[in-house]
Amino acid sequence: MEQISVIGSGTMGNGIAHVFAQNGFKVNLIDISQDALDRALKTIGKNLDRMVAKEKIDEATKNATLENITTHTDLKTGVSDADLVVEAATENVNIKLKIFEDLEAFTKPSCILASNTSSIPITKIGAVTKRPDKVIGMHFMNPVPVMKLVEVIRGYATSDEVTSLIMETSKKLGKVPTEVNDYPGFIANRILMPMINEAIISLHESVAGVEEIDTVMKLGMAHPMGPLQLADFIGLDVCLSIMNVLYEGFGNPKYAPCPLLVNMVTAGYLGVKSGEGFYSWGHGTKELIVSDQFKK
Repeated sequence: MEQISVIGSGTMGNGIAHVFAQNGFKVNLIDISQDALDRALKTIGKNLDRMVAKEKIDEATKNATLENITTHTDLKTGVSDADLVVEAATENVNIKLKIFEDLEAFTKPSCILASNTSSIPITKIGAVTKRPDKVIGMHFMNPVPVMKLVEVIRGYATSDEVTSLIMETSKKLGKVPTEVNDYPGFIANRILMPMINEAIISLHESVAGVEEIDTVMKLGMAHPMGPLQLADFIGLDVCLSIMNVLYEGFGNPKYAPCPLLVNMVTAGYLGVKSGEGFYSWGHGTKELIVSDQFKK
């Protein structure tokens, strides 16, 4: 595989484009907004500058990486010559299914179609195409240029050949791929999100405060970031969406999202992206300041 198309230029999309381009792949980065694409290229440039400053790459590698990326606002044009498409659009099942229906029409038959979804079933995505054997999950972690894991999810019909090829391609990116099967939440979010939800329940039931919950998990369990802080970085709306996928997928009440999480999302307290969640982020993300609503 030489030509890669990445759909979506947000945090995950620009990171995925970055790592493919840095490792010598030609990348078409696709978004409906040219402004979003311009912001993505600026972000990639800043991340590369940071790597140069830390002497992880040289200036020539930075320039080559940027030259490997071409932007497109037209999906058909952006994927027509792709050997692999990685979809990194909004975590909305209807949006993703529409994209894959279009990819079936716009890509060459040999093209592998991957989704960066964190929870939506790969089997369901593959079912809207005529090539479910070539549909697979590539769940990168944020921030993509830094985090080593790629959760490779094979749908019910995904072939052994495609799975092996994506595992090898992930290794070429300097990542560590881990193969999992297609069940709600896969592995990463099936374990992570109930933990975050339980932390929110503990706060909701006044077992402990925001700082106390995060401190226990950081110092007691060696987590680099507490679950409530991590929820703010992920986005509380995303956390709620994934919990709903788990709840609906398993039909087990242990996966029911905490009412506090539901209320915060309804009220627009989404974490870093909205400026406030369990912590206040209006000052930036370096200092942890508990949101006024949770101060004792």
